[in-house]
Amino acid sequence: MSTPDADHYAPEARDADSTAPAAVQGNLFAGLPTTAEIPAALAAGERFDHLLQRPGLRLERIVSTGQASPTGFWYEQADAEWVVLLTGAATLRFADEAAARSLQAGDWLYIAPGRRHRVESTDATRPSVWLALHFVETAAIALLMNPPACCP
Repeated sequence: MSTPDADHYAPEARDADSTAPAAVQGNLFAGLPTTAEIPAALAAGERFDHLLQRPGLRLERIVSTGQASPTGFWYEQADAEWVVLLTGAATLRFADEAAARSLQAGDWLYIAPGRRHRVESTDATRPSVWLALHFVETAAIALLMNPPACCP
């Protein structure tokens, strides 16, 4: 699934700044590989579809079919990330944790800016669909995501 380009929309469909459409619709499960297509999808690599992008914010759908981060590779992003696994299964590892985390459909997590992490594995028998929100973290968001130990 590719995100429609704003230039493909009629002028009346654009919002006030005339740079983006006023409304775009899609389906997060459209265009997923079938079981028979998974070996080819694995060879092709993970699929990243940008769904929404604004200053300081990027929302993307990621489709994994057995992929993992390369050996020794760690993501270390400047922006914060909130991610939810919608289908499939995955194992993530953080550099500062002894054990990897197993994720199933419905599991979500927040990854602070600069926190080193990697994908150890994703389900190789069915697509693992992720929804990832990358954003510039402010002090207020950091406090909401990581409240002080004194406060529930």
